[in-house]
Amino acid sequence: MTERFDFAVIGAGASGEAAASYARARGATVALIERDLFGGTCAFWGCMPSKTLLHAAEIRACGGDYSWERASARRDYMIVREGRDYPDDSGHIKGYKAAGTVPIRGNAKIAGPGRVVVRTDGDPREIEARDLIIAVGSVPKVPKIDGLDEAGFWTNKEGTSLRELPKSIAILGAGPSGTELAQVYARFGVRTTLVSPRQVNPTDHPRSSALLAKMLRADGVDVRENARAEHIRARGGQGGEHVVELADGSTVEAAVIELNVGRTAAPALANLGLDAAGVAYDGGDILRVDDTLRAADHVYAIGDCIGHELSTHLGHYEGETAVKIALGDKIRADFNATPRAVYTDPETAAVGLLLEQAKERGIDAYEETADLGTSAKGYVSESQGHVSIVIDRKNKIVVGAFIGGPAASEAIHEAVLAIKLRTPIAVLADTIHAFPTVSRVMGGIFAKADIALR
Repeated sequence: MTERFDFAVIGAGASGEAAASYARARGATVALIERDLFGGTCAFWGCMPSKTLLHAAEIRACGGDYSWERASARRDYMIVREGRDYPDDSGHIKGYKAAGTVPIRGNAKIAGPGRVVVRTDGDPREIEARDLIIAVGSVPKVPKIDGLDEAGFWTNKEGTSLRELPKSIAILGAGPSGTELAQVYARFGVRTTLVSPRQVNPTDHPRSSALLAKMLRADGVDVRENARAEHIRARGGQGGEHVVELADGSTVEAAVIELNVGRTAAPALANLGLDAAGVAYDGGDILRVDDTLRAADHVYAIGDCIGHELSTHLGHYEGETAVKIALGDKIRADFNATPRAVYTDPETAAVGLLLEQAKERGIDAYEETADLGTSAKGYVSESQGHVSIVIDRKNKIVVGAFIGGPAASEAIHEAVLAIKLRTPIAVLADTIHAFPTVSRVMGGIFAKADIALR
């Protein structure tokens, strides 16, 4: 028998969960389809385990008694893997059912407009829905490096779920995931090398990237910036370690190679039957959508598979936004004020445009910066870092903000709201900021910009 719903959501990671939950809150019926773990990467292989390990590593770095065994056990608790090899997602499923969502475990294939066939352990299930939401997530990219297959490698999955620490590790890619895990490994005594083709966390503000590189080196990480792996000699080093040959002629030796060089949705998208629903897909890493998140009539795509900022909070926003639009709300997705954060110690956070990006868009922009280390917050907490904002002179608004330092992921949200609402600099300068905080440092820059713009 065909089961009929208002929405069929394919993929139960962060974005799919958000879409299903919001649709149910609005009274719609929902089938939520997942081939693996309900909860997805964030809950089991990404955000939750990595932040748990970072917390343990920070306590250890500050002199606390936090062994790897304790950290590993706490991580297993967070991903519901105590005494198991694979996480248990039954708690997620129980929550869906309680909310009235119908969870279906299996592989989905689109059979036509509004029609999905799910291959399960039992008989296939045929689903009809007014609207389809594609939330298939992404998997790590594997670069073509001679010798990599022979050496073997980890991805974020192995990196966040390991129970035994390796003697040494070489991480290829220094984005948020690679940078965070490098700090975890180093603080637990693993000889760690971080290899980045550009700066550490290459899309961030140069001051933030420089701060991360400096602090990682202080933790003992061998940071290799502007370096690219070209060849790997499996077990060719001392003690059988792998030798990674870099483009500049230098080498790195490590027992484990971990990849953090980007992600792709291509494997899942290629097998989904998108053409049956009228979706144009070119076989690339992502599925292209418009600013209503539509991929075709009554077909929406959200999360990692559309290639915007790969974060849980953006996936939540996209999931809820897609449902709102499908239900008739007259809105469009707005990505201009998407916060980005790296949860190392210290943190970095960003929103909006770098100065160069603003100028490329024709904005008459300039940058104001404050040294966090010489601020009251920096003195009392013995912290280093910066707060920088990019200002549109003509409209007298903030178009970008960047923080490196303690609580950066929290302090950035004033700038997120300011960019979202196009709040005048004069209003921001007239806003009272608590002392001594990172937000107070940002408030001081607002006041300085207000004077400059008069």
